[in-house]
Amino acid sequence: MTDGTGERRHAFGDDADQYDAARPGYPGQLVDDVLDFAAPAGAPALEVGAGTGKATRAFAARGVPVTCVEPDARMARVLRRTCAGTAGVAVEVADFETWDPGGRRYGLLYCAQAWHWVDPAVRWTRARAALRPGGTLALFWNHWFLDDEQLAHRLTAAHARHGVEVPEHTLLDPRPRPARRGFEARQWREMEADGGFTDLEHRLYETEHERPGSGIADLMASYGGYRAMGKTVREPLLADMARLVGDAGGGTVRVVTSLFLARTTGT
Repeated sequence: MTDGTGERRHAFGDDADQYDAARPGYPGQLVDDVLDFAAPAGAPALEVGAGTGKATRAFAARGVPVTCVEPDARMARVLRRTCAGTAGVAVEVADFETWDPGGRRYGLLYCAQAWHWVDPAVRWTRARAALRPGGTLALFWNHWFLDDEQLAHRLTAAHARHGVEVPEHTLLDPRPRPARRGFEARQWREMEADGGFTDLEHRLYETEHERPGSGIADLMASYGGYRAMGKTVREPLLADMARLVGDAGGGTVRVVTSLFLARTTGT
């Protein structure tokens, strides 16, 4: 990729342990729904952009053999550690766009929070090639919301005091992207346009997570937009936000998880 996406997707490995601790996981019901859709049970799965294993551990705990493809070696080290002793988890450090499956084809390919990092010119073709005929594609990601408007206003004002704008696609982004439904979503339209997928479905899940001041600041720090800030700006800003949330007695992060499902039609 030549637009800088390849470099930006490696930014999360700068502090992979912090990322793993700060990011929320995914609803158990979502994992169950994916596996029900992907029946029969026991088919091996491929995870694209496995990161530190937030989703890996949930699928492996249900007895699914998972091959994890993760482009960042630092994230992969945490992934191997967090999944140590978990049967059926294999980790390969590679970009999905150039990864060699060695003739393997999978019953399920899933990707949590990372599909937008895969080159759109090849991602659908690569997904179909990795799946068996009738295999399942599951794409899901979290959207975060802070419903306390007064707290959100104070945290936004903290950015102004530190001379920075709120990064896009983050908890405080004043222009949040909605969890678009079904055919309104780009992913749905692209799968339809590809022509190699059928039985498309879209589901939404909502959870709430209570976080102390440090927990909100840690979630902020896990975003690429904050990682791109220099430490001399980022660290005082995060400390200021942690204090503000602490003074408010913590905050509730509402998470809407969007899941897209489909099956392959080809051979």
